[in-house]
Amino acid sequence: MKVFRSYSVISLVLAFALFAQGTAVAQEDSGSAKKSIFTKHFQDTLFDITSRGTYSIEVLLDEKEYKIGKDVIGIVVHDAHDEDVKGADLRIVLKNLATNEISSGAITVTDKKNGLYLVSGLDLRREGKWELAIAIKKDGTEDQVKFVLPDALKERVPKGKYSP
Repeated sequence: MKVFRSYSVISLVLAFALFAQGTAVAQEDSGSAKKSIFTKHFQDTLFDITSRGTYSIEVLLDEKEYKIGKDVIGIVVHDAHDEDVKGADLRIVLKNLATNEISSGAITVTDKKNGLYLVSGLDLRREGKWELAIAIKKDGTEDQVKFVLPDALKERVPKGKYSP
């Protein structure tokens, strides 16, 4: 009987140790699968998270909340850690959805080095439905977001924190 008890105690201790180790691994795994949180800083802006959740894009349309200049829009880019993306390559296309015609004119993107990009040569005040496509590429990682205008102007989300 004493032999049985010592094996029972040893088995119980081993089982508890294995269970505790499994629990620690499970907690560690769930911590690494943490969802990204992105911040929308301003109230009257367009905001979305890219299709694969790599970046967030906030489009500053006018000078109400952030002084960006006349006939210029600002684009704030954050990564999955909600940090400013500096030195990215932004490609911007404005397409008429009725005709599939791409807006003509030279679009210039200037990196302000703090996650803010200034865009000139882009007229968002056009009649009809337009798709504003913004592609971001940084260190080999590329993702994109699309806004349908004027619908996106009517569906603005308030400033705050968002996840994909």
